[in-house]
Amino acid sequence: MSAETADTAEPTPERTNDGADAADRRREQRGWYFYDFACSVYSTSVLTVFLGPYLTSIAKAAADADGFVHPLGIPVRAGSLFAYAVSMSVVVAVVVMPIAGAAADRTGRKKPLLAAAAYVGAAATTGMFFLDGHRYLLGAFLLIVANASISVSMVLYNAYLPQIAEPEERDAVSSRGWAFGYTSGALVLVLNLVLYTGHESFGLSESDAVRICLASAGVWWGAFTVVPLRRLRDRRVAPGGEGAVGSGWRQLLATLRDMRRHPLTLSFLLAYLVYNDGIQTVISQASVYGSEELGLDQTSLITAVLLVQVLAVAGALGMGRLARVYGAKRTILASLVVWTLILVAGYFLPSDAPVFFYLLASAIGLVLGGSQALSRSLFSHLVPRGKEAEYFSAYEMSDRGLSWLGPLVFGLAYQLTGSYRDAIISLAIFFAAGSVLLARVPVRQAVAAAGNPVPERI
Repeated sequence: MSAETADTAEPTPERTNDGADAADRRREQRGWYFYDFACSVYSTSVLTVFLGPYLTSIAKAAADADGFVHPLGIPVRAGSLFAYAVSMSVVVAVVVMPIAGAAADRTGRKKPLLAAAAYVGAAATTGMFFLDGHRYLLGAFLLIVANASISVSMVLYNAYLPQIAEPEERDAVSSRGWAFGYTSGALVLVLNLVLYTGHESFGLSESDAVRICLASAGVWWGAFTVVPLRRLRDRRVAPGGEGAVGSGWRQLLATLRDMRRHPLTLSFLLAYLVYNDGIQTVISQASVYGSEELGLDQTSLITAVLLVQVLAVAGALGMGRLARVYGAKRTILASLVVWTLILVAGYFLPSDAPVFFYLLASAIGLVLGGSQALSRSLFSHLVPRGKEAEYFSAYEMSDRGLSWLGPLVFGLAYQLTGSYRDAIISLAIFFAAGSVLLARVPVRQAVAAAGNPVPERI
């Protein structure tokens, strides 16, 4: 049965991969990869490179003589606006993700919800073309909508993985999706670099080029989302259950209560929540730091992010080899030391010196992919059998939904000190605290307590 036929037919009861044969499964997998290909350009081109510096410049143009803007009458230093908007978007995502997840679980109709989240996010991103003049409030609103939308869509996207891949092939399928995302991010950044550096030859102002780069990410996101929506299929679920809101939050609370019976697993999740918050904040605020504190232009920022994209793959593979020798926990702890050194080096980085910024970006790339990949694989050993879906749902909430404190700390540090150097070094607390919490987790004991076989190296 083809995917197009399945889209119009009554969903069949959910069994192991819905009884689909290998060819149908491969077709769905190829469609699934393309959502990462579609949405990753938002993370790279919009959130990491262009929007932070551009929105900050718009806010500064609208600021009063003391450098403050006043959204809803609240005095906010213009340089903190982007960080606060990122933090607010994650709070919105935390509220919406359990509701969307419960609706998907209750109805089995993940695809319409994925489409809604994807196209709301893509529309908000495309609307960034209209950010000019003093429209900082519009920029903050579109950022909150787009960033919350991509978080919600990724929860729904990841929920397809157990349905489209057999247990023994999930690692490979997941890795291919990750590779598709990095490929599209690098490809679009190259196109952005061509447009931005040659904007005069295209008859565009610098602002026009930035707005086109922002909007094109939304168009790309929406266009390539068509592929997974055509190939993925919905499955019928057992009737009954509560409404989406109630069941969503009740399921999350039930999972957290169950984790109390596995305190070592919960301890690891807490450590991950803390240090991952630091990682996500460094990634989202690096472009603002580079442009506002170091005086780097967009060309330098794009080049730096391209380095991160390329080296993240090599870093993940290299750290995977280290984990086979020294264990995942020790390798992650070593990476957190490197993250702390990156912040210290960033604090002392000289202005108008893109070469040093490139070196820092290279270091970030080498630890970024490995830190996150090994964290996920280590957590997989700590999950009791039969509870993989609900535990990884909580993990996804930690990964996507609870990374709001770091941007808030960054924004407050700049608000109080007026220095991005003080703001960036304030993030070291997340890596220090995360390292202490992770070091205290006896992972071999935690694996055994979860009822799983203990690997030789862990």
